[in-house]
Amino acid sequence: MASSSSSCCKSGGRFMERYGYDLILGSIATFYVLMIPYTKVEESFNLQAMHDFLYHRHHLDNYDHLEFPGVVPRTFIGAFVVSIVAAPFLLITTFLHLPKFYALLIVRMALGCIVLYTLRFFRHQIRNKFGHQVEAFFVILTAIQFHLLFYSTRPLPNIVALSIVNLAYGYWFEGRFYAALNSLIFATTVFRCDMLLLLGPLGLQLLLTKDISLWGALKRCTSMALFCIGVTILVDSIMWKRLLWPEFEVFWFNSVLNKSSKWGVSLPEDLILNISIAVEYKNTHAFHWYFTSALPRALLAAYPLSLFGLLVDRRVRSFTFPVLAFILLYSKLPHKELRFIISSVPIFNLSASIAANRILAGTITTFMASYWNYPSGHALKELHGVDYHNDTDEQWVHIDTFSAMNGISRFCESDFPWRYSKEEQISLQELKHRNFTFLINEHPVINGFKCLFAEDGFSRILFKFGFPPIFVVKEPKVFVHGNLGHKDIFSKNWPGCS
Repeated sequence: MASSSSSCCKSGGRFMERYGYDLILGSIATFYVLMIPYTKVEESFNLQAMHDFLYHRHHLDNYDHLEFPGVVPRTFIGAFVVSIVAAPFLLITTFLHLPKFYALLIVRMALGCIVLYTLRFFRHQIRNKFGHQVEAFFVILTAIQFHLLFYSTRPLPNIVALSIVNLAYGYWFEGRFYAALNSLIFATTVFRCDMLLLLGPLGLQLLLTKDISLWGALKRCTSMALFCIGVTILVDSIMWKRLLWPEFEVFWFNSVLNKSSKWGVSLPEDLILNISIAVEYKNTHAFHWYFTSALPRALLAAYPLSLFGLLVDRRVRSFTFPVLAFILLYSKLPHKELRFIISSVPIFNLSASIAANRILAGTITTFMASYWNYPSGHALKELHGVDYHNDTDEQWVHIDTFSAMNGISRFCESDFPWRYSKEEQISLQELKHRNFTFLINEHPVINGFKCLFAEDGFSRILFKFGFPPIFVVKEPKVFVHGNLGHKDIFSKNWPGCS
């Protein structure tokens, strides 16, 4: 039974070590779903499409989008993938005769699982490149923020694209640069045409750093783009019952015709105009809005930390600059919402995690400097711990001025047979004429005594490039000596003094 219990504990420990971070983030995202299950109009297309895939299946004439097509068509591919993930769980609710409302929770959680799974892939690349501590801070910062985990379960095209962008980030960190670009091409051509604003700066940086070649990019990325366009045209033309490429129509509607404010359900033109005026007034912001309002709200404490991370680690700059360019390019559009740049949050959290890890390193360094700043206290404790004496003999310990000032107080003294002297102004030559059993002294060599062991103390803090950037330098500060006239002292195997 004991062996079985131990095996279960070990298995549980391995499970938590492997999936603990996922459980933390997944639990928070699930809490948001359960507490705020309902959706808004910008989420309606994907949500209704998931409903129709799960309940109407191949009966396309019953699909909601044919009755309420919206202003522009969107792709069904994201909704289809989420529906496949949700379908087995829907069977359970159907078998239990639960209300359809539970299916809403299921599809949102299924989307959250996809987003968090791709975030897990990215997180593992962070661990491989920057270490376990940075990964831990990444999870902590993501968990205490609201927006990323709240949005991770909301059926927006931006969030479906976010799952692909997470993959792109992971491939980028892994050094699979063409895979990263192809992931962004997939996200751009199928889900969100505005991901082109991230694809462009990243591709340009990879070309300038010679991580990819122009010919290789043209050959691999063009074929990927044509494949993605072909897939979305094939799937969505069937669903919409006309030949179309949804994201191209979105691009044309938003960028060429500049009618992005008319998002919503299909309404009469005069009513759309009134709604669009209100929406434009509400969601039109200054150029700096993403940097002065959206990102501070989304990142919280990670925002200033992310800026600090850019200063302390050169590696993170190459990963952050394309994302900053993405936000700057997006800032030129007057219609601004946080969800438009939600895919930038993981990169900012990475930079903040690196900064937090450096701050932790500084905290640990100063703690260790303080720990090693009391060498005589450690020396006396170690001397008390050596059982070599006869309890009937007094053991006199002389503590010099330096040692008395660096860790030893009356609270550190022990009872009989220990006796202590802090008599000052005794010369080194005079010490051998006194009947001291031990000396705790700052001098390594004293006539009439043998150095038994030394205790290191704080010397200085050394700065260097790399990680950790600072560390504590120690050197022997306090020496414990034994009287050569007390032969029983040397029956023990002392470490000695180098």
